[in-house]
Amino acid sequence: MSGLAVLMALSACSPISVHRLSLVDAYRERTRSALEADHFSASTHTVLQRQNLLSVWKKQPEQALASLRTATQAGFYTSDLSSQMFALAELSYLLARRRHDPAQFMMAALYAYAYLSPDAPEGERPNPYDVHFRQACDLYMLALTEALGSPARVNSQVWTLPVGRLELQANPDDLNWHGHTLTDFRPTARFEVSGLNNIYSTSGLGEPLAAIPRMNPGETHSFQISDKMRVPVSLFIELDHSREQVLSDHMSGRLILTANDNATERREDSHQVALQYDPTTARAISLSESVDWSAEYASFLNGRYFDDHKRLQLAAIEPHKKGRMPVVLVYGTASSAGRWANMVNDLLADPEIRKHFEFWVFSYGTGNPIPYSAIQLRQSLQEAIHNLGGVQADPALGHITLIGHSQGGLLSKMLVINAENHLWDGMVSVPLDHLNLAPETRSLLKEALFPSVMPEVKTVVFISTPQHGSYLATLSVSRFLGRMITLPFTVTHVLNQLIQADDALRLDMSPWRVASVYGMSPQSSFIQSLSAIEVAPEVEAHSIIPVTGNGPSSTASDGVVDYESAHVPYVNSELVVKHSEHSTQSNPVTIAEVRRILFQQILETSSDAPPSGDMTKKNIVRIGGEYVSTGRSWK
Repeated sequence: MSGLAVLMALSACSPISVHRLSLVDAYRERTRSALEADHFSASTHTVLQRQNLLSVWKKQPEQALASLRTATQAGFYTSDLSSQMFALAELSYLLARRRHDPAQFMMAALYAYAYLSPDAPEGERPNPYDVHFRQACDLYMLALTEALGSPARVNSQVWTLPVGRLELQANPDDLNWHGHTLTDFRPTARFEVSGLNNIYSTSGLGEPLAAIPRMNPGETHSFQISDKMRVPVSLFIELDHSREQVLSDHMSGRLILTANDNATERREDSHQVALQYDPTTARAISLSESVDWSAEYASFLNGRYFDDHKRLQLAAIEPHKKGRMPVVLVYGTASSAGRWANMVNDLLADPEIRKHFEFWVFSYGTGNPIPYSAIQLRQSLQEAIHNLGGVQADPALGHITLIGHSQGGLLSKMLVINAENHLWDGMVSVPLDHLNLAPETRSLLKEALFPSVMPEVKTVVFISTPQHGSYLATLSVSRFLGRMITLPFTVTHVLNQLIQADDALRLDMSPWRVASVYGMSPQSSFIQSLSAIEVAPEVEAHSIIPVTGNGPSSTASDGVVDYESAHVPYVNSELVVKHSEHSTQSNPVTIAEVRRILFQQILETSSDAPPSGDMTKKNIVRIGGEYVSTGRSWK
């Protein structure tokens, strides 16, 4: 009787069972692969099991891989060729990681490419809904990252592989990017980005890289792209008849480099192959390598920071392309171009923005007198427009948008007003013509304090701009900081000439009073005079005003500028960004409003129609903005 009980108990132990998994574990089981750990996928397990190679792989992985390759060459289980190609890629990748072997990584990339087989007829390519399709793209990308090293070797090359020989031909013309030679190709696949709100990448096939354009002789001191700005590039190795080649002992292919603004896809036998790019990571590498954040204070205290012409004042993120309208970003006090990173990163992720606009960044000594910095901004833009052939060569250069944050908004305003004699009369009691000054001094003062509208500027956007001054720029603070600032020689020379011409101007022309901090004080005659001058009616103007509270009010502030100080009636729209501090450039509401303004320009200057929802103000209100009525027609 006891024996019968044992038999019945044994019969109840079924060799096949099913276990319920959590959602997380179920997904992990279905998507497991060599990409995430030291084990392979369920389909590769099946391939090895069919070939009786599971135990061989555990003890002699090289022999198991060679046997699977031989079986694939022999056509064993030919109907499952895609699974065998994926298994060869996955197992080669696992082995390469264990051995740290670049040649084995290259084999993994080649097998992954053969699995994807973009050159094959559609019926022979894998199902794009198969989880292995994206995994093969990632195996290809990461294997190339390890095989080609850092910086990546992008020239023609010959490889000795575990199974034979590979010859790769590169086209030197691929290194040409808008007349510049691309160098120092850094892989981006293994970088983690921090400090930027959003990470954008373009899914596809290839190894994403970040390259530096080499400056040409004579470019160093003129308007140009920054020599520190990395260009997103995709490296793509293609093989004709890939499945046949990877099973032979001699392979040949092409190594192709494509910058993301030169092409977004390659064609192979009429089949589109999207390329992989990591634009955000490329920008983050640029910022981490090139931006000296301590320079924010150095350029504030040292007004001569840019006077040696060794540092660019106006730089483009990408080379100018005919038909694209410049958006010029002007940062505020003790700041730098890097503070625009989140806004630029988000805006350039939009294809309509990329098609119609390009971004320039203006840098300046933020402690200098605001009129002096405004001259530099105007002259830099005029020089850039001239160097690019002028408005006659490209009408888009006549549709500039200035976006100024804080003090940068005041600089921008100086380019969109017709001041006539209002600024001078508000600051100086003696008419300019009555002062005995050198011709060059008189000319500089006229340019600085009698500005007129720059005709190429069609739109201005004020962000956190102290139109009526900042309460932080008190008399004591202005005197303390102003005495720490070293002004440019040109400025001190002009001040000395004014005092010599009329000693009564000595107090008003003391260096700390003409520096930017006191210039933004509500007590400053400069800010009082400037605030009374409206933006010229032919220029479209917009205000974006952050407040730390829940909306506009007489007591609202962003921590630096009161709402009442930033509010002016002579704009086409005013958006209040709720619960935001002074540095609002990275706020999603602020970025959405800038995007809306740019979309409106696309609608007015081209036949393209951006998505209507992106220009609807109620959507911006929904995410935290509040529009305030203004004295101009609403836009």
